[in-house]
Amino acid sequence: MNRFLLPLGAFVLLVVVLAIGVSRAPEKSVIPSALLNRPAPQFLLPQLGSATDFDSRRMQGQWYLLNVWGTWCVGCRTEHDMLLEIQQQGRLPIVGLNWKDEDGAAVQWLQELGNPYAYVALDREGRVAIDWGVYGAPESFLIDPAGVVVYKHVGPITAEVWQREFLTRLPPPAGDGSTPLAVPQLPPVGAVPPAAVAGAGAAS
Repeated sequence: MNRFLLPLGAFVLLVVVLAIGVSRAPEKSVIPSALLNRPAPQFLLPQLGSATDFDSRRMQGQWYLLNVWGTWCVGCRTEHDMLLEIQQQGRLPIVGLNWKDEDGAAVQWLQELGNPYAYVALDREGRVAIDWGVYGAPESFLIDPAGVVVYKHVGPITAEVWQREFLTRLPPPAGDGSTPLAVPQLPPVGAVPPAAVAGAGAAS
Protein backbone atom coordinates (compact mmCIF):
# COMPACT_ATOMS: atom_id res chain seq x y z
CA MET A 1 0.00 0.00 0.00
CA ASN A 2 2.77 2.43 0.98
CA ARG A 3 4.53 2.02 -2.36
CA PHE A 4 1.43 3.46 -4.08
CA LEU A 5 0.87 6.28 -1.59
CA LEU A 6 4.33 7.80 -2.09
CA PRO A 7 4.01 8.41 -5.87
CA LEU A 8 0.44 9.65 -5.38
CA GLY A 9 1.55 12.11 -2.74
CA ALA A 10 4.38 13.39 -4.95
CA PHE A 11 1.94 13.88 -7.84
CA VAL A 12 -0.52 15.84 -5.68
CA LEU A 13 2.29 18.05 -4.39
CA LEU A 14 3.44 18.79 -7.95
CA VAL A 15 -0.08 19.76 -9.00
CA VAL A 16 -0.39 22.12 -6.03
CA VAL A 17 2.96 23.80 -6.78
CA LEU A 18 2.06 24.30 -10.45
CA ALA A 19 -1.35 25.72 -9.55
CA ILE A 20 0.19 28.23 -7.15
CA GLY A 21 2.77 29.27 -9.76
CA VAL A 22 0.13 29.85 -12.43
CA SER A 23 -2.18 31.77 -10.10
CA ARG A 24 0.65 34.05 -8.98
CA ALA A 25 2.02 34.78 -12.45
CA PRO A 26 2.07 38.61 -12.60
CA GLU A 27 1.43 38.88 -16.33
CA LYS A 28 0.46 35.83 -18.34
CA SER A 29 0.59 37.75 -21.63
CA VAL A 30 4.29 38.51 -21.23
CA ILE A 31 6.67 35.96 -22.73
CA PRO A 32 10.36 36.75 -22.18
CA SER A 33 12.03 37.72 -25.44
CA ALA A 34 15.70 37.40 -26.31
CA LEU A 35 15.29 40.68 -28.22
CA LEU A 36 14.55 42.84 -25.19
CA ASN A 37 17.12 45.63 -24.84
CA ARG A 38 18.76 44.50 -28.08
CA PRO A 39 18.69 45.92 -31.63
CA ALA A 40 15.54 45.03 -33.51
CA PRO A 41 16.11 42.67 -36.47
CA GLN A 42 16.20 44.57 -39.76
CA PHE A 43 14.16 43.35 -42.72
CA LEU A 44 13.15 44.19 -46.27
CA LEU A 45 9.72 42.96 -47.39
CA PRO A 46 7.07 43.73 -49.99
CA GLN A 47 4.69 46.45 -48.85
CA LEU A 48 0.92 46.10 -49.04
CA GLY A 49 -0.61 48.42 -51.61
CA SER A 50 2.74 49.82 -52.78
CA ALA A 51 5.17 49.13 -55.61
CA THR A 52 8.13 49.70 -53.28
CA ASP A 53 9.41 47.37 -50.60
CA PHE A 54 9.33 48.26 -46.92
CA ASP A 55 12.78 48.69 -45.39
CA SER A 56 12.67 48.63 -41.59
CA ARG A 57 15.70 50.95 -41.49
CA ARG A 58 13.41 53.84 -42.46
CA MET A 59 11.99 53.71 -38.93
CA GLN A 60 15.31 54.52 -37.26
CA GLY A 61 15.35 57.73 -35.27
CA GLN A 62 11.77 57.44 -33.99
CA TRP A 63 9.64 55.38 -31.65
CA TYR A 64 7.36 52.89 -33.38
CA LEU A 65 5.19 49.87 -32.70
CA LEU A 66 5.61 46.67 -34.70
CA ASN A 67 2.33 44.76 -34.67
CA VAL A 68 2.22 41.16 -35.95
CA TRP A 69 -1.22 40.33 -37.33
CA GLY A 70 -3.20 38.26 -39.81
CA THR A 71 -6.77 38.16 -41.05
CA TRP A 72 -7.00 34.55 -39.80
CA CYS A 73 -6.26 35.69 -36.24
CA VAL A 74 -9.26 36.03 -33.89
CA GLY A 75 -7.27 38.05 -31.36
CA CYS A 76 -6.22 40.49 -34.08
CA ARG A 77 -9.83 41.41 -34.73
CA THR A 78 -10.36 41.88 -30.99
CA GLU A 79 -7.35 44.20 -30.90
CA HIS A 80 -8.08 46.20 -34.05
CA ASP A 81 -10.25 48.96 -32.56
CA MET A 82 -7.53 49.65 -29.99
CA LEU A 83 -4.93 49.96 -32.75
CA LEU A 84 -7.15 52.52 -34.47
CA GLU A 85 -7.38 54.44 -31.21
CA ILE A 86 -3.60 54.36 -30.83
CA GLN A 87 -3.23 55.71 -34.36
CA GLN A 88 -5.67 58.49 -33.55
CA GLN A 89 -3.64 59.47 -30.48
CA GLY A 90 -0.70 60.25 -32.75
CA ARG A 91 1.99 59.17 -30.28
CA LEU A 92 3.88 56.84 -32.63
CA PRO A 93 3.46 55.10 -35.99
CA ILE A 94 2.39 51.47 -36.15
CA VAL A 95 4.12 49.13 -38.59
CA GLY A 96 2.04 46.07 -39.39
CA LEU A 97 3.77 42.77 -40.06
CA ASN A 98 1.15 40.81 -41.97
CA TRP A 99 2.07 37.22 -41.13
CA LYS A 100 1.41 34.23 -43.41
CA ASP A 101 -1.65 35.86 -44.93
CA GLU A 102 -3.26 36.52 -48.31
CA ASP A 103 -2.62 40.01 -49.70
CA GLY A 104 -6.16 40.47 -50.95
CA ALA A 105 -7.62 39.40 -47.61
CA ALA A 106 -5.35 41.88 -45.81
CA VAL A 107 -6.48 44.75 -48.04
CA GLN A 108 -10.15 43.87 -47.58
CA TRP A 109 -9.68 43.64 -43.79
CA LEU A 110 -8.17 47.12 -43.58
CA GLN A 111 -10.74 48.63 -45.90
CA GLU A 112 -13.60 47.21 -43.86
CA LEU A 113 -12.23 47.75 -40.34
CA GLY A 114 -10.00 50.79 -40.88
CA ASN A 115 -6.25 51.08 -41.34
CA PRO A 116 -4.16 51.93 -38.26
CA TYR A 117 -0.82 51.19 -39.96
CA ALA A 118 1.70 53.62 -41.37
CA TYR A 119 3.16 50.68 -43.33
CA VAL A 120 2.18 47.04 -43.78
CA ALA A 121 5.05 44.65 -44.54
CA LEU A 122 4.12 41.29 -46.05
CA ASP A 123 5.80 38.37 -44.30
CA ARG A 124 4.24 35.75 -46.56
CA GLU A 125 6.69 32.97 -45.67
CA GLY A 126 6.93 33.87 -41.99
CA ARG A 127 10.72 34.20 -42.06
CA VAL A 128 10.88 37.68 -40.53
CA ALA A 129 8.54 36.61 -37.75
CA ILE A 130 11.02 33.86 -36.88
CA ASP A 131 13.80 36.44 -36.59
CA TRP A 132 11.61 38.40 -34.17
CA GLY A 133 10.84 35.30 -32.09
CA VAL A 134 7.12 35.45 -32.80
CA TYR A 135 5.05 32.67 -31.19
CA GLY A 136 1.65 33.68 -32.56
CA ALA A 137 -0.54 36.63 -33.40
CA PRO A 138 -1.14 39.23 -32.29
CA GLU A 139 2.22 40.19 -30.86
CA SER A 140 3.53 43.75 -30.53
CA PHE A 141 7.00 45.18 -30.06
CA LEU A 142 7.89 48.70 -28.90
CA ILE A 143 11.09 49.99 -30.53
CA ASP A 144 12.92 53.14 -29.48
CA PRO A 145 14.69 55.70 -31.74
CA ALA A 146 17.98 53.82 -31.37
CA GLY A 147 16.32 50.75 -32.90
CA VAL A 148 16.26 48.81 -29.63
CA VAL A 149 13.33 46.60 -28.57
CA VAL A 150 12.19 47.92 -25.19
CA TYR A 151 8.99 45.90 -24.71
CA LYS A 152 7.13 42.91 -26.14
CA HIS A 153 3.45 42.14 -25.61
CA VAL A 154 1.77 38.85 -26.51
CA GLY A 155 -1.96 38.91 -27.23
CA PRO A 156 -4.36 41.76 -28.00
CA ILE A 157 -3.43 45.22 -26.76
CA THR A 158 -6.17 46.58 -24.51
CA ALA A 159 -6.63 50.13 -23.25
CA GLU A 160 -5.24 49.05 -19.89
CA VAL A 161 -2.18 47.39 -21.42
CA TRP A 162 -1.55 50.40 -23.67
CA GLN A 163 -1.67 52.76 -20.71
CA ARG A 164 0.33 50.59 -18.29
CA GLU A 165 2.97 49.00 -20.52
CA PHE A 166 3.40 51.25 -23.54
CA LEU A 167 2.62 54.86 -22.62
CA THR A 168 4.73 54.62 -19.47
CA ARG A 169 7.74 53.77 -21.63
CA LEU A 170 7.17 56.54 -24.19
CA PRO A 171 8.51 60.09 -23.70
CA PRO A 172 5.94 62.84 -23.01
CA PRO A 173 4.25 64.11 -26.18
CA ALA A 174 5.71 67.25 -27.72
CA GLY A 175 2.24 68.70 -28.29
CA ASP A 176 -1.17 67.55 -27.12
CA GLY A 177 -0.63 64.13 -28.70
CA SER A 178 -4.02 64.22 -30.39
CA THR A 179 -3.04 64.56 -34.06
CA PRO A 180 -3.67 61.31 -35.96
CA LEU A 181 -0.68 60.01 -37.92
CA ALA A 182 -1.12 59.63 -41.66
CA VAL A 183 -1.84 56.16 -43.02
CA PRO A 184 -1.66 55.12 -46.68
CA GLN A 185 -4.74 54.81 -48.83
CA LEU A 186 -5.08 51.24 -50.04
CA PRO A 187 -6.27 50.48 -53.60
CA PRO A 188 -9.40 48.40 -54.24
CA VAL A 189 -9.08 44.75 -53.29
CA GLY A 190 -9.09 43.57 -56.90
CA ALA A 191 -6.25 45.95 -57.78
CA VAL A 192 -3.67 44.20 -55.62
CA PRO A 193 -3.80 40.46 -56.29
CA PRO A 194 -0.97 38.53 -54.59
CA ALA A 195 0.87 37.93 -57.87
CA ALA A 196 0.86 41.62 -58.75
CA VAL A 197 2.14 42.70 -55.36
CA ALA A 198 4.81 40.03 -55.43
CA GLY A 199 5.93 41.17 -58.86
CA ALA A 200 6.10 44.77 -57.77
CA GLY A 201 8.18 43.84 -54.72
CA ALA A 202 10.63 41.89 -56.84
CA ALA A 203 11.00 44.72 -59.31
CA SER A 204 11.76 47.40 -56.71
